[in-house]
Amino acid sequence: MKNKKNVLYSVLFMLAGVVNFPLQSQQKKGTSHSVEIKDMSTSRGPNGIVRTIKQDRKGSIWITSWEGVFKYDGKSFSNVTSKVSSARFFSVLEDKKGNFWFASIGSGVYYYDGKSFQNFTTKDGLANDRVTTIYEDKSGIIWFGTESGISRFDGKSFRNLKINEAPPVTKGDSVHVSVYQNPLPENHWIHNDINAVIEDKTGRYWLGTRGNATIYDGKTFTAITKKDGKPFTNVRSIIKDKKGNIWLGGNDGLWRYDGKTFTNFTRKFVGYIYEDKKGNIWTSSEGESSQSWVLSLYDGKSLSAKKPTVTRIANKPMIFGILEDDKGNIWFGALDGVYRYNGKTITDFKGGTAGQK
Repeated sequence: MKNKKNVLYSVLFMLAGVVNFPLQSQQKKGTSHSVEIKDMSTSRGPNGIVRTIKQDRKGSIWITSWEGVFKYDGKSFSNVTSKVSSARFFSVLEDKKGNFWFASIGSGVYYYDGKSFQNFTTKDGLANDRVTTIYEDKSGIIWFGTESGISRFDGKSFRNLKINEAPPVTKGDSVHVSVYQNPLPENHWIHNDINAVIEDKTGRYWLGTRGNATIYDGKTFTAITKKDGKPFTNVRSIIKDKKGNIWLGGNDGLWRYDGKTFTNFTRKFVGYIYEDKKGNIWTSSEGESSQSWVLSLYDGKSLSAKKPTVTRIANKPMIFGILEDDKGNIWFGALDGVYRYNGKTITDFKGGTAGQK
């Protein structure tokens, strides 16, 4: 069952489209360009795959999807990128200055200051135009997880890092279930395909990849291993909770690291992890069949118990990004758009009509 789920996840990732991009002219000279676009208000949210959901400091909800980047102001949706790019978007970040960064599959990274866009691609130094995750560290450095390693942007230029010097991925490459059945070769390109980045309380960076998860201390990369010495593979999500614990979700299930030991909560495939304001842990994980994923809530007060209290909230063919908004609602993405859970009912926004389920 896990194998079928991983195949589907990988196929969806490989199907993502292609697009082109540059960066901020006042920060970096080169092929970057700026395009000024006004938000186009629409009565509907995305009907396709939604990957990431974030809320900005002003309260608006940002939704990255294969139909573009949508902004929801509490009343209506705006497809912010509809006039800029047809790329499939994976991730969004509001940086410390209040500007936005959008990660796309095939078109690199888009920078948005609220009025105009700037596009950064490999022509500007980005490691790869297929970008899945964005992270800003304590010092304000922006990290972009790409298919060819990490790109760090200091506001002026990119610095690219690879876990190994494996040959780059080719069009014929794909990820089959069999690749995880045996130890992955150290020089396999899949170790450079980054899914997640987080900085821990000691200043080290945890990198989730489609290969082996790794810790980067600023000089060297070290594989993250379980007690049996086996590495964590295909880690899709990494978060740091309010207590400083690190959570990993992927092929090996859901794990928590407290600085000394790893604790396992489920062995089922976990695609996304989120901590809410009360310290509860939300996950998207494989369900009972290959056609179902589950949105689950782990009660924060029971996480130290042998059997934590887990509540199943929703079932979907797939569930991606999770967010708690400033009103306590839980948002999550699926194959067919975005949903909101208020603690009792689930609302969808297909075609702009909010329906109860």
